[in-house]
Amino acid sequence: MPKVAAIVQARMGSSRLPNKSLRLLHGKSLVELVGCRLSKCSSLDQIIFAIPKGEADDILANELASLGYAVFRGPSDDVQKRYVEAAQKHSIDVIVRVTADCPLIDWHIVDRCVEAFIASNSDLVSNVSPPSFADGLDVEVFSTETLVRSRSNSPSAFAIEHVTWDLRESGRYKVINIEAPEDFSNERWTVDYESDLESLAKLLPENFESLCWEEIRSLGFRGVMDTARIRNEGAFMGSGQKLWTKAKGLIPGGGMLLSKRAEMFLPNLWPSYYSKAKGFKVWDLDGVEYSDFALMGVGTSSLGYGDDAVDEAVIEAVRAGVMSSLNSPGEVMLAERLVELNPWADMVRFTRSGGEANSVAVRIARAATGRDKVLVCGYHGWHDWYLAANLSSEDALNGHLLPGLDPAGVPKQLAGSISTFQYNDIQRIRELVAEGGVAAIKMEVERNSPPEPGFLQSVRKLCDENDIVLIFDECTSGFRETFGGLHSKYGVEPDLAMYGKALGNGYAIAAVVGRELIMQAAQQSFISSTFWTERLGPEAAVVTLRRMEESQSWNHNLAMGIRVKQGWQSVLQASGLPFTVFGLDAMPSFIINLPEWNSAKTLITQEFLKANILATSSFYPSLAHKHEDIDWYLDKFSSILEQIARNWGESYFNRALLSQPAHQGFRRLN
Repeated sequence: MPKVAAIVQARMGSSRLPNKSLRLLHGKSLVELVGCRLSKCSSLDQIIFAIPKGEADDILANELASLGYAVFRGPSDDVQKRYVEAAQKHSIDVIVRVTADCPLIDWHIVDRCVEAFIASNSDLVSNVSPPSFADGLDVEVFSTETLVRSRSNSPSAFAIEHVTWDLRESGRYKVINIEAPEDFSNERWTVDYESDLESLAKLLPENFESLCWEEIRSLGFRGVMDTARIRNEGAFMGSGQKLWTKAKGLIPGGGMLLSKRAEMFLPNLWPSYYSKAKGFKVWDLDGVEYSDFALMGVGTSSLGYGDDAVDEAVIEAVRAGVMSSLNSPGEVMLAERLVELNPWADMVRFTRSGGEANSVAVRIARAATGRDKVLVCGYHGWHDWYLAANLSSEDALNGHLLPGLDPAGVPKQLAGSISTFQYNDIQRIRELVAEGGVAAIKMEVERNSPPEPGFLQSVRKLCDENDIVLIFDECTSGFRETFGGLHSKYGVEPDLAMYGKALGNGYAIAAVVGRELIMQAAQQSFISSTFWTERLGPEAAVVTLRRMEESQSWNHNLAMGIRVKQGWQSVLQASGLPFTVFGLDAMPSFIINLPEWNSAKTLITQEFLKANILATSSFYPSLAHKHEDIDWYLDKFSSILEQIARNWGESYFNRALLSQPAHQGFRRLN
């Protein structure tokens, strides 16, 4: 008879639940519980715990040894190799793979899987593909010989981490699946998070260790019901996804920017964090290289990531000293250059973010006019003055890029200080101006659609007639299709304009540019911040503007954006699905006009990610993207959309998606 052993993978370094293996459930550690339940198996000759080498896991090795279990220590970054070497050291013929986060692993299920494996000529017997048992009762049985053969097929980094992936998914092996008497695969009996441990402690009886899965269910236990989790999500999560899960417990919302939340792209599976970036390539924490056909730093890197000339200027500035009690001359050089690029303007104030620049512009306009009311169209940041629009009507900003913005924390006294209008609706603007008290009309020059003939000119005329400050928010549109503000394309000059994002090619710098008569009002109001005087932003921006001018990056990015727009239109037209392609040519977007669009968009991102491409339904081109790169991306898009269009439907999306659908608009995470 072959020698059969359960090899349990365990470690202390879980990012989702640190020290998980030794966490206690009803007085016993998870590894002790797993070992106790496996010891009831009649089919096992041995139980081996395979854990990483390294000081961090010494305490785990000592604990397991004190409990009398065999311990094998292998590489932390190659779990598959750890399994092979553990099996070979102990002369194991048949491996039962179990993980230490399954304290309810069941001896009846293990014995059933082993018996099926011994009686068959299969390569793998498991109960996970497709699953019918609860997550946490997973068992896989295979021979050491088969695992060695699988490993010889140049395993991917994913297979090395997840051991049996090649056996289950490659199609080269015979796989038998064991099914439960009834499907309860939607239940989670595993421990991945602190909340799982707390829930199991509340729900499980004290004597659960001696009860088989059928007895536990007969007591009414239905696991940890959490629809936000996907089954075996740890099998798909890399270091970045796991760190993001940890971050959400430490940082409200997980990070600093809504547009970078994993939930906005592919919940639980988006790489989330990068180790380096260059050109349009991004490397995640596991060293996986991706091509960025998504947001390119949310529009900040129009020259491409890590432009050599810009970086060299910043490195030189770092060596010379980033901050001192004196001012940086770079801010004067940058101010002079921005005034040259905006001949209608005379003066400049700097901040380090677009939201700050928008707030500064509103403060200046109110100070200059002595009035309070601001009329807005489009998205202008997170500050109180803007979110106050939703105090009067909770959906006032819903049509302005981000729906669902809750004005919680915004003083209620600001209600009525902001009124919104839709782009191209000059009649609505006239009605609001007629009500009086308007300090400024603030808008993006263009976002999703171009201005109707005469619209911008009419707004300019209305401002002149009523001493209203016209503010153009060019934080996103600036330098994408023109060398400077997009307003120059239409020949309409504002009184104030804000630039950000692309201005420093990834370094923090934003600017308010304006007419002297209005800008001098900044002297009447206190507008000041220490880190607006640091050196790196201005130094980066001066060189970024020079590089833009030398390369005429705006023309290149416009051409790349148009190529993508045309490619999308061609592929979408061929799909037969109703669609809209919209947005500036240099930052286009598309939507499929069907109720299931959000699920489809998430699936598009998922399928691109499998090809190591970061992509969604919007694209920010950069100088680093070339024609051949765009063609390669569009070929991938065509094959992905063809598959989706052929199978379109919510049931297909439910089967195909490995995560929950992406969020839309603002939504609380924790």
